[in-house]
Amino acid sequence: MGRKVLITGGAGFIGSNLAARLLGEGWEVIVFDNLSRKGSKKNLLWLKESYKTQKLYIETKDVRDFAAIKEVVGKTEVIFHLASQVAVTASVENPREDFEINALGSFNVLEAARASGHKPIVIYASSNKVYGSMDTAGVKMGAKRYLLTDFKDGIDEHYPLDFHSPYGCSKGAADQYTRDYFRIYGIPTVVFRQSCIYGPRQMGVEDQGWVAHFAISSILGRQVTIYGDGKQVRDLLYIDDLIDAYLKAVEKISKVRGEVFNIGGGSKNSLSILEYLEYLEKKLKKSIKIRFVRKWRSGDQKVFISNNSKLGKMVGWTPKVAALSGIDRLVDWIEVNKRIFL
Repeated sequence: MGRKVLITGGAGFIGSNLAARLLGEGWEVIVFDNLSRKGSKKNLLWLKESYKTQKLYIETKDVRDFAAIKEVVGKTEVIFHLASQVAVTASVENPREDFEINALGSFNVLEAARASGHKPIVIYASSNKVYGSMDTAGVKMGAKRYLLTDFKDGIDEHYPLDFHSPYGCSKGAADQYTRDYFRIYGIPTVVFRQSCIYGPRQMGVEDQGWVAHFAISSILGRQVTIYGDGKQVRDLLYIDDLIDAYLKAVEKISKVRGEVFNIGGGSKNSLSILEYLEYLEKKLKKSIKIRFVRKWRSGDQKVFISNNSKLGKMVGWTPKVAALSGIDRLVDWIEVNKRIFL
């Protein structure tokens, strides 16, 4: 393809995997990252070592710096805006920083795209948290998981928005700004409201990246903490499948510009926390130390399963990697790279 692309948050979990894919396909890639996220420096080193001969450019800067983002946006055809404050808990502790990174940072990216004059494609990584705690969704309790009673095929894009928590507000504001910059200014934007993304290079911690966090902790013999009862359900989407969707959106931008898509593994790839830990114990052949904190986290959803039908119809995308197969790949990667987490 050979196009020039900017990835904000390009040294993060999703960003580094996306950068690797694009570099391997001959794109010129600018990684724009302030390297504040745990593991980002290691991901960047991996990219540098793995793609020495490719056109990889590093900008160790912050999306809150409008001049810095404006300078690089002027050089690119496609922007994947992934830079974000990622944890609900951190947003509650420091809502101003959360706002400045997620809302203002995203606004800076959009304004830079508008100022560039050439209308670069903007793909924005939003969140299922824009739907809030989803208290109006019908849910019943099963033995090991909560079940949606009213949305058999998952939650689609028509479900009411409800920005719950500072994180939900900041991501939701950016989500809506991104959509509106197509309607008002004609910038070809696409919003992906992402469910639970997982895979290699995910440096999961307690308040974000729970699939990797539980696997890392279990492999290293550390205790894991469950907030609530552990019956919370998410649909798991393997990183390669997410990147496929991103690239299909770029390929079909004339069809999908201005659109918002829910994206996740769908009902076939959904697991509760309890089900996931049970599978990990079988795979690792050992018991996992679990501590329950019965207090639920603010805005936590009992169930979120994405209805991917809109995206499937518009670009022909469906997840390819089954949840348990993807978990096996993640666990194998962690086992090989244990030293990263010690």
